[in-house]
Amino acid sequence: MESTGYIQIILPLALFLIMLGIGLSLSVNDFLVLKAQPRAVVVGSLMQLVGLPIVGYAVVTLMNLPPVYAVGLMILTFAPGGATSNMISYLCKADTALSVSLTVVASVLTPFTLPLLSYWALTHWLSAVSPMPFPVVQTMLKLLAIALVPVLLGMWMHKKMPRIASKLQPLIKWSSLLFMLVVVTGIVVANKDKLSPMLMQVGPAVMLLSITAMLAGAWVAKRCSFSSQQCMTVAIETGIQNAGLALVITGAVLHNPEMSGVVLLYGVLMQIPALVLIAYRHWSWRQAAVVLES
Repeated sequence: MESTGYIQIILPLALFLIMLGIGLSLSVNDFLVLKAQPRAVVVGSLMQLVGLPIVGYAVVTLMNLPPVYAVGLMILTFAPGGATSNMISYLCKADTALSVSLTVVASVLTPFTLPLLSYWALTHWLSAVSPMPFPVVQTMLKLLAIALVPVLLGMWMHKKMPRIASKLQPLIKWSSLLFMLVVVTGIVVANKDKLSPMLMQVGPAVMLLSITAMLAGAWVAKRCSFSSQQCMTVAIETGIQNAGLALVITGAVLHNPEMSGVVLLYGVLMQIPALVLIAYRHWSWRQAAVVLES
């Protein structure tokens, strides 16, 4: 698989804009959820940062993936969902406030946990096959610059310049989507001949990871006696990863197109369970409305 050099610039810029957009939509009130329902936030964060990698390790081991694909899939599990999971939670009529709170926690912790866990994955799967250097400290600084700083900047603008922040939100949203589309299109075009065989090998593992993670998140939340909306949110936040952040590691840091291909396939295939979940939630709400009307 061939690498696309422009990923080094466009991808970090796209992620910066996405995180800035998240910050522009946040206020201090969003943090009150952390105090109002701390158990849900703690459990959801643990499922994202600990539970999901455990599920990923089990899937990679069960499917016996080649080392480079295993690392790519594991890096995905180290990147908790962001704007995408927030949107899916909203569309599923889940607890959107909890989803946003989990995104805030992930935005603070991921710049530190993602590089360390990625280094572990590279050492675990590739040290004996094809050793690959990984600049842990530099990666932490890069993620802080493109994942945490824009969130803080957006929140500052939301508080100090609410009118400007409100006007910037749609512009930032569509600009980030455009940049991300350019990156994804570039990867697909550069590697179109090799994505099909990768789909056959990695596709089942990606689907198994996404579905199993959602079920695990829902099961743990239910065991904790959370509300149905909170259970749905924890399921979504556990099963939906931040493909853009994972691409930064696989593409902009490791320069490994095979790992980036795994992340790209996930970005496409994870839409299937997400759409099924959205359709199911809307169907269940309509059924409930019919029962109430009768």
